[in-house]
Amino acid sequence: MYFFRGPYLSYDQCCHGLCGSHLLRELTFVIDSNDYAWAANMKRLLQETCAIVAKRQSKRLTGNEYKNLQKRYRNILTRGAKQLPPIPLRQNGKRGRVAKSGAHNLWERLKKHETAVLLFARLPHVPFTNNRAERDLRMSKV
Repeated sequence: MYFFRGPYLSYDQCCHGLCGSHLLRELTFVIDSNDYAWAANMKRLLQETCAIVAKRQSKRLTGNEYKNLQKRYRNILTRGAKQLPPIPLRQNGKRGRVAKSGAHNLWERLKKHETAVLLFARLPHVPFTNNRAERDLRMSKV
């Protein structure tokens, strides 16, 4: 699974957009392994929004469309919170954080970084995926 690293968000002078392909890959894993409806709904929402944005000449949603997207996004996460199992309590004498499932970690990341996940729908210069940038940086094979 793709885990989000903190140093990336430490740059305050810019907006951060999370890669849609990585998120879709994680959502697919959660759907296949846990069959959570919230993950399937989130995946569908991101794919539909990406298709809409890609077809537009402006490469973004209107203000009202973006507000509707946020509302749907938050509703999916609210329903998802009810589907996730409760986090177990820390046992006495144990140190560190309590282990959470990959699905729970993804849900928390989607909730915390909503703006970064949906940035592609608001700003036309932010692509849904960073696959092209990854390909450009990767060494070309001879």
